[in-house]
Amino acid sequence: MRAQEIADRLSGHLDGDQAVEIAAMANLDEARAGDVSFFADGKYAKQLAATRASAVLVPLDWNGDCPAPAIIRVASPNAAFAQVSAWFAPAPVNRKPGIHPTAIVSPDIKLGQNVHIGAWTVIEGETTIGDNCIIEAQVFIGQQVKLGDGCHVYPQVTIREGSIIGHRAILHSGVRIGGDGYGFNPVVSADGSITIEKIPQTGIVEIGDDVEIGCNTTIDRARFGRTRIGNSVKIDNLVQIGHNVQVGDYSGIIAQAGVAGSTHIGTGCLIWAQAGISGHLTIGDRAQVGPASGLSKSVPPGEYYLGLPACPKREFVAQILAPRQIEKLKERLDKLEAKLR
Repeated sequence: MRAQEIADRLSGHLDGDQAVEIAAMANLDEARAGDVSFFADGKYAKQLAATRASAVLVPLDWNGDCPAPAIIRVASPNAAFAQVSAWFAPAPVNRKPGIHPTAIVSPDIKLGQNVHIGAWTVIEGETTIGDNCIIEAQVFIGQQVKLGDGCHVYPQVTIREGSIIGHRAILHSGVRIGGDGYGFNPVVSADGSITIEKIPQTGIVEIGDDVEIGCNTTIDRARFGRTRIGNSVKIDNLVQIGHNVQVGDYSGIIAQAGVAGSTHIGTGCLIWAQAGISGHLTIGDRAQVGPASGLSKSVPPGEYYLGLPACPKREFVAQILAPRQIEKLKERLDKLEAKLR
């Protein structure tokens, strides 16, 4: 596209060369001639002043240095760049309805309309697959699974027996749904020897509508009852959800976080990357657990806990400031002692 065409489609205002050709998009510091980039945060002003992009999307009131031949002013550069990305991105892969000849599909499944089942996928008996689902290659779906309409299951996903998945779920590669939770009992016999007995994990996993789960995330089946992930929950890569955990609607859990068994996470919560959450806790609605935090006690609604061990944000900030305050007090004390001498 030419810069003027991009500006017109975004309802933006173009300053500079209307005819400059744009072939791709890139970050400010990685852009080359022919790229379009965007500037939405003042902390990137140095990158903007040095960019080699041919066009840059900037806020309507922006006033600064930029060597790009074309400047396109828009209300929201971030949102506008997302639109541009869709124009330049490759077309999405089109999976046509049908069952690949290498797939092994039980004859007694209930199969909806317009379903794609990829190569080497295995679907066991008494399973229900909703309409318009895409099940990619090498997926395993166990017995009595229910998969809602419009789901997309990427390669090498495992959905174990009895799991229930809502409508429009997206399960990225390597997701494991319904593995056993961590439950063991040490038993000491009369002669003093110890045996580790496995506690049966007889429950299921239930996942709501519009849930997206990132690569290599695991969600354990319940010891009894269900492990539940609410509607519109978004889970990142490499997250571990233990047995009988309950996650409320519209919550988010970011990469490498771990949630131990029987913890309840409320509605609209955010669990940041690498947070570790102990079992049998309650995290109230709209609460947050900060990155790399270790949570050992429940969090009231709306609170932000962080640190190791995690505590309310105001306490955490006070702990960080305490050494500085002590140093200032020491300086004042030294001056007072000098005066007394």
